[in-house]
Amino acid sequence: MIDDDEDVLLAAKMLLKKSNHQVIIEKNPNKIPFLLNNDSYDVILLDMNFSKDTTSGKEGFEWLKQIKDRDPDAVVIMITAFGDVEMAVRALKEGATDFILKPWQNEKLLATISTAIKLKKSYNEVDKLRKAKQLLEEQISQPFRDIIGESAAIQEVFTLIDKVAKTDANVLILGENGTGKELVARALHQKSLRKDNSFVAVDMGAITETLFESELFGHKKGAFTDAREDRPGRFELAHGGTLFLDEIGNLSLSLQSKLLSALQSRQVTRVGSNQAIEVNIRLVCATNMNLDQMVKEGKFRQDLLYRINTVEIKMPPLAERVEDIPLLANHFLSYYAKKYRKDVVSLSNEAMLKLKKYAWPGNIRELQHALERAVIMADSPTLQASDFLFNRSHESLPAADTLNLDEVEKAAVMKAMQLHNGNISKAAEELGLTRASLYRRMEKYGI
Repeated sequence: MIDDDEDVLLAAKMLLKKSNHQVIIEKNPNKIPFLLNNDSYDVILLDMNFSKDTTSGKEGFEWLKQIKDRDPDAVVIMITAFGDVEMAVRALKEGATDFILKPWQNEKLLATISTAIKLKKSYNEVDKLRKAKQLLEEQISQPFRDIIGESAAIQEVFTLIDKVAKTDANVLILGENGTGKELVARALHQKSLRKDNSFVAVDMGAITETLFESELFGHKKGAFTDAREDRPGRFELAHGGTLFLDEIGNLSLSLQSKLLSALQSRQVTRVGSNQAIEVNIRLVCATNMNLDQMVKEGKFRQDLLYRINTVEIKMPPLAERVEDIPLLANHFLSYYAKKYRKDVVSLSNEAMLKLKKYAWPGNIRELQHALERAVIMADSPTLQASDFLFNRSHESLPAADTLNLDEVEKAAVMKAMQLHNGNISKAAEELGLTRASLYRRMEKYGI
């Protein structure tokens, strides 16, 4: 409430506190920008006239405009004397929600504020639904949301999903890049009791240190240079549903602390605000990193790891589920043939054999891209082996019982590189070599 009459402010505050309202009062309207940046308000009560001009209402209209410019959904009730009713009506046309007359009747004031609070809640719900709808539309547009496979390895994953889904247990999904960790997270949500609420996915590897709090916890308009409107964070958008944090191993220790605090308190505070917001989420995380090793190295908080991995689900690499390659390949073939309006309907036996023999370091995502490219470039209804161009270093590995030293060394180098996703330092450490020695061997074998 902003009014230059201190007696009016105190009287209103005493009345409203009896009705369990938290009330902020201010005599100086020049502090309005600071107050709006510092917190959010269900209702703003604004006097029409201040000391500069006690009758025209000019200052009231100016401050009303500034408030609505900052927050178009702000609910503003104008305070006016009996003789200012015409100005109050004008204020309604310029964005005010209602007005009250001085001196007011207590019951009338409480009723007006109660109605205004309900209006503000409806605005908040509409805004949250709009943001959630936008996220949902983005997610629906992504292809291949279902997990495809019949292998024993993927059947184990299905069994775990069925056991865990209907609980609220936090789940950590482990696996190489491209194995389908997000698909598992979505399956957990769809089979859960939260399926009618939002599934919100966040790529932690793509969020910078400076935007972490804004993305996850939201921000107030004006909290920083590009904050042009109030924005709920991903925690708020996932309220009642599932929050999926992908690539959680990429978080710095300082950001891990902020995330842990939010998970422990089940509350978030928007950037630029002091008001904590309760959140009810089911947490699912994923990473391709060895978090246990990172804990030993002091790179990942042990208490955060305990918080996020009540249950672990490990996604097998595609090389361990070769029998699923025909199912996946035909699925992608059908999708991209329809997408690109190509008359491609099958793969030759030689093409399928080539796909089965390939090591697939990029897993299902690499297979998907390979089929997309092949369909685009295809000149006949049947894809041939020649339609798939692979890095020869990732063609099928030599038999385990070979005695050819060069072949054994080449296989060991390739396996170490695949195991560590191309990280030279880690692969060299795994092999007991220096980086320079590993580079020489990679050059020798054309890897």
